[in-house]
Amino acid sequence: MYVETTIPNFYYETRTQPELVARREWTREWWSDARQRYELITSLTVFEELAAGTRMPLVELRTALLSGLPLLLPHPPVPAIVETYLQHKLMPARPTPADAMHLALASQNRCDFIVTWNCRHLANPRKATHIRKINSALGLQVPELVTPQDLLRRR
Repeated sequence: MYVETTIPNFYYETRTQPELVARREWTREWWSDARQRYELITSLTVFEELAAGTRMPLVELRTALLSGLPLLLPHPPVPAIVETYLQHKLMPARPTPADAMHLALASQNRCDFIVTWNCRHLANPRKATHIRKINSALGLQVPELVTPQDLLRRR
């Protein structure tokens, strides 16, 4: 299971809007036994995104949460996969192509799941068919894109 950047972000979420508090609590509940239930991995892309944060104590906490997880590296053909996603407008190129990189890494490495709160570009049911179409054309596995809330419902 590939752990995307929004998971440590929401684990340490400090905003008090009810939806954000709920996501924080679901993330923490899921995380509490995730290492026992799943084989978790992440990537340098996640750490780069976390390092770009501006609230230093939270950056350190968020990166520490993922410490010890195995890292997926963008070996060939991952950059070409990212480019294909961008050309087919599967993911935006701006401000960064990080979402495309997350999907490419997880797909190339045959991850069963990507756990994320990015419901705009990743865990978006309206994108699922497009993702399946592009990954199938590339001969790649299609990871299931899920939120911690989705996984809690499966217990």
